[in-house]
Formats: sequence, C-alpha cells, structure tokens
Amino acid sequence: MEHPHDPQTYAIIGAAMAVHAELGAGFLESVYQDALAIELGLRGIPFQREVRLEVHYKGHVLPSTFRVDYICCGEVLVELKAQKTLAGPDEAQLINYLKATGTQRGLLLNFGSPSLQSRRFVN
Repeated sequence: MEHPHDPQTYAIIGAAMAVHAELGAGFLESVYQDALAIELGLRGIPFQREVRLEVHYKGHVLPSTFRVDYICCGEVLVELKAQKTLAGPDEAQLINYLKATGTQRGLLLNFGSPSLQSRRFVN
C-alpha cells in the first residue's frame, strides 16, 4: 500500500491494517503495540518504540515530557489507541506531540473499532 505523495505513512497504515485484520478489535492497546512492532519489522519499516519527547519553551527544555508509541522512519510520530472510536482529545494529543517536537507528520491509529481507524496529521 504505497502512495506517491507519502509512501512512509501509507506503509505504516498498511502494517496497522494487517495487524487489525489478524487480531480484530477487542484487545488492550499494549497487544496492538506488540503486534505492530512485529509487523513493522517484517515489512522493514524502521521504528523506535515508546520514545520520550521533550517539550521546549523559549530555548528551555521543560521537565514535562510526552511518550509517543512509535517514531517510524525517523520522522513519523505514531500514536495507537484501542477504543470504540477516536475523539477530539485523541487528536489533540497527537497534534500537541507534533507541535512540541516540530515533527511534520503523525498518524493516529485506532484498533478498537470494527475496522482500523487512521488519521494522518501534517504539522
């Protein structure tokens, strides 16, 4: 599943779709995190898991930090959910991660619905 304008995010979504097709809905988020790590590895998609993100303010690093589920391809933040549907606070969480890090792209993936929900964000 490659897209000419953003092959990285489409490859990540493809891996998530494979996980959802295999496991379906109903598991805890941690199960999907474990399965997605395997699927990303099988597909050769580079990733870091549970990455601590610093927040900067006027040249200072704040003591408050975030933890994103994945950074894929060195530049795509990926946040997983396992709930019936995505809501505004879920989107705000990823948008804040993008702002805090200056990262350009992010994916919000929800495994808790009957079919995978994905939202792509560009900062």
